[in-house]
Amino acid sequence: MRVLAITDIHGNYREVKTLAGELDDFDVILIAGDITHFGNGREAEKILSPLLGTGKPLLAVMGNCDGRDVLKTLEKLGISVHNKRVEVRGVGIVGFGGSNVTPFSTIWEFSDEEIYESLRRNYKEGDIILTHAPPYGTKLDKTFSGVHTGSRGLRKFIEENQPPLCICGHIHEGRGVERIGRTIAVNPGPLSRGYYAMVDLEKLEVELKKIS
Repeated sequence: MRVLAITDIHGNYREVKTLAGELDDFDVILIAGDITHFGNGREAEKILSPLLGTGKPLLAVMGNCDGRDVLKTLEKLGISVHNKRVEVRGVGIVGFGGSNVTPFSTIWEFSDEEIYESLRRNYKEGDIILTHAPPYGTKLDKTFSGVHTGSRGLRKFIEENQPPLCICGHIHEGRGVERIGRTIAVNPGPLSRGYYAMVDLEKLEVELKKIS
């Protein structure tokens, strides 16, 4: 199964429409949050419409910069995987949106304990993890200033359970791939700047890509 991994759209409908028109060689779309830039559910649905129109399965979590009603919209569309487990074509996906606590008091923030406990409760061995926050202490959560700002709860969960794949976002400059034990963690980079990733689940190979 080929996964189209997207994060941090931040309201850039043009890039979403371009990507949806360029690609067809994938089986499922996973979106790791910040669909809007402090926008509402109606805006989120419009932004996602080109991807929903592909007819491919799509699952998403909200980011810390998505409005309070965005989660309700994702639920209404039947694509939310926040704080739950969903199966697509026999593959389990466990999600958690928002971020760990930041200094900025953004819309969706959770304690590391909440993140850890939700993932632990919903996870079955072999599932994919979809979070907005990246795991702490990796190149995926390192800001331009050199500070690591990811989730310690997610990092603890990965170290203990070793899921095959974690797709995340949140830190725009943290685009990349990193291993934590047997786990491959991927921050595709912000789609607002044209970045995304393709993941081959059978081979566990990741391609970091940019819209042409």
